[in-house]
Amino acid sequence: MKFLSFNVNSINAYLKKDLLHEWISEDPDLIGFEELKMSETTHENFPLSLDGYTPYWTVSKVKKGYSGTAILTKVKPLNVHYGLLDGKYDEEGRATTLEFDDFYFVTLYTPNSGEELKRLSFRMQFEEDLRAYLSQLKAKKSVIVTGDLNVAHNEIDLKNPNTNHHSAGFTDEERREFQKLLDLGFVDTFRALHPEEKKYSYWSYFRNARKTNAGWRIDYMLVTEDLFPKVTRSEILNDCFGSDHCPVLLEIDFSQNN
Repeated sequence: MKFLSFNVNSINAYLKKDLLHEWISEDPDLIGFEELKMSETTHENFPLSLDGYTPYWTVSKVKKGYSGTAILTKVKPLNVHYGLLDGKYDEEGRATTLEFDDFYFVTLYTPNSGEELKRLSFRMQFEEDLRAYLSQLKAKKSVIVTGDLNVAHNEIDLKNPNTNHHSAGFTDEERREFQKLLDLGFVDTFRALHPEEKKYSYWSYFRNARKTNAGWRIDYMLVTEDLFPKVTRSEILNDCFGSDHCPVLLEIDFSQNN
């Protein structure tokens, strides 16, 4: 099966650029979108209709045109859940989860700590609540976690680490929280398969960051440790445009009996 995740930084703006062809040929079975920036009141239908896919999505209820996550799937899920435990954080549309026979697929848009780290404490609580949620899922079956996690884990994961130790997305606190998530029993599939590769998934719109490749790797495909032996591919599709992020791709061979 193939899984794709993409922070589109406004699904409507992205679709107007007519760039789906850059990645749709990968023919993913599940597609996660983050930062939809859709309004709850103006979107009764998901703006992207793809043959063979059913969309499930949630948007911010507290701020129009903000946050939001979605999953498009070819396979009918057993269950759909929005938010974390008890629906927490669904007011900001932060998470969508689909349950299937053999795994859960979770698409996340982790809160950014913001300018001057004004939301760092909120972010830290989100991280704690996320681990509690994923622990519950993981106790039942395998889990795939994808999305914009808004953290570059190590210095290899951004172009300019030395000047960003106090920047949102590369603080010691955020990096520690990400390590705690891995310690829970998750594998960062791209880094596990490409231990030395410097490749990024996000570039600021400022200072020609994409042209100079002054990027960050903050979009992930994580799997529980039991799934990792079945992973055959984990890639960053940085030849795809239309957003300040690019898609990430995961391929798993569920027929392997590891």
